[in-house]
Amino acid sequence: MDTIPPLLDHLVLATPDLAATVADFARRTGVAPAPGGAHPDFGTRNHLVSLGGASYLEIIGPDPDRSPLPGGTVFGVDGLTTARTVTWAISPPDLDAAVAAARDRGYDPGTPYPMSRRRPDSTLLQWRLTGGDSAHPSGLVPFLIDWGDSPHPAASGLPVTPLLAVSATAPDPAEIRPLLAALGTDLLLSEGPVSLSFTVDTPHGPVTFR
Repeated sequence: MDTIPPLLDHLVLATPDLAATVADFARRTGVAPAPGGAHPDFGTRNHLVSLGGASYLEIIGPDPDRSPLPGGTVFGVDGLTTARTVTWAISPPDLDAAVAAARDRGYDPGTPYPMSRRRPDSTLLQWRLTGGDSAHPSGLVPFLIDWGDSPHPAASGLPVTPLLAVSATAPDPAEIRPLLAALGTDLLLSEGPVSLSFTVDTPHGPVTFR
């Protein structure tokens, strides 16, 4: 199978210390991630790197300019002790149709809900995505995202580290594969502790993040 998942929109590298992880990424790859923006309702901020084509990497962590939120931050970044790749997203051609099709196939990815943030140039980005309580606890089953009329982050002149491969391990890969199939995507899976990793091409050669 292809080592890059079909419909991949972005990978999520979550961290308890955004500045430190961005600096580490730049040191290891020779490519400095670009500031993305803040998520005011969730207490997080991100930096972005294009993975080539219509995919990108989101490095997300607590926003140092905001107090922790009572309900916790997205992707559990406030509970992490080290940076790790926690999940990924796909962008089907029709989000609502993809959700309905997945439900018909026995997997409910959740009801899409809206989010937004402003880029450093003040452009407002608005999108819908699935997730929340319905997300698979492993993070290995992607959430779905629809950027609507907003410019896609990968098309905004980001620095680039071309994606070479994505892979994962799970205690029971056979439990994950039907859920991926229900969403119309796939992931190179083998048996092991829950883990998601990706490899990018860089001026320093291939670099793998987990």
